[in-house]
Amino acid sequence: MTSATADDYAWIRSSPLFDYALECGYTLTLARGVTPGEVLRVMEAEPQGACTGADALIERQDELRDPGDYWDDSFVAGAFTVPGEGGDWTLVLHVGEGGTGMRQRFLETLSAGGRAVVHSSNGGKPMHFFHWYEDAELRTTFEWPTRREGSTPDALNSMIRGVGWPLSGDEEEAAEPVDTKAAAFALAERLTGVRVTEELLRVAEYQLGHVPEEPVEEWTGISIDITDAQGEGFTREVTRDQVEDAMARARAESAEPTVVRGPGPRHPLPDPQSAVPGPADLTG
Repeated sequence: MTSATADDYAWIRSSPLFDYALECGYTLTLARGVTPGEVLRVMEAEPQGACTGADALIERQDELRDPGDYWDDSFVAGAFTVPGEGGDWTLVLHVGEGGTGMRQRFLETLSAGGRAVVHSSNGGKPMHFFHWYEDAELRTTFEWPTRREGSTPDALNSMIRGVGWPLSGDEEEAAEPVDTKAAAFALAERLTGVRVTEELLRVAEYQLGHVPEEPVEEWTGISIDITDAQGEGFTREVTRDQVEDAMARARAESAEPTVVRGPGPRHPLPDPQSAVPGPADLTG
């Protein structure tokens, strides 16, 4: 096991590559005992050839992603072999919009009989995750290490402290502020024996795969809860057929040409004198 600490990954704060990864989102996965091709197959990725370096990987992601589809969760993953503790590991990198980069069912399969370690950021928002899988089981996971979950949430406590993270939630436990993202890199190294450097990511030969969106579950209806101004509430059930009919009507109405109507024909106002009764009217 290595003795990596957050200080060993200070390079991430002067790295244009990692600055972009934090801005747009990234996922970095290390899986032991599986080849890059096997990893992409487990991820159900469509092969996209190969490229050299993380910059080219990001370019391929931008090429394949539809910029107008904000709901597109597909993404491009790049994988290559790297030596580590206990043999070869596959490093899988995803940088950019679309997807979280590595889904739970992938990690369960990839870690069967081995180990998988993941850290990620969703880009632009303060959400950063760490996951450790062993033999298809999520052993420890957290967004912040003082709130750990998994089947063995305390198994990494000594390593977490070793990389520089305080565990008590008391900032005084740390001699100085800790770069939490650098600490995540260091913790991953302690679990894998793989030292990740900017040079490694920039010159690696990546096998590429386009990972499709997750299939959407079928739905039959929705339930709407409404509360009025007096605090009284009621629930309205709407079927899928009703929703689709309403959407079809809305699309049809939006497709109709817009007609701008001008003012109608003007009618002359009555003569005020004609409205005044004459003598004959008064005498009958």
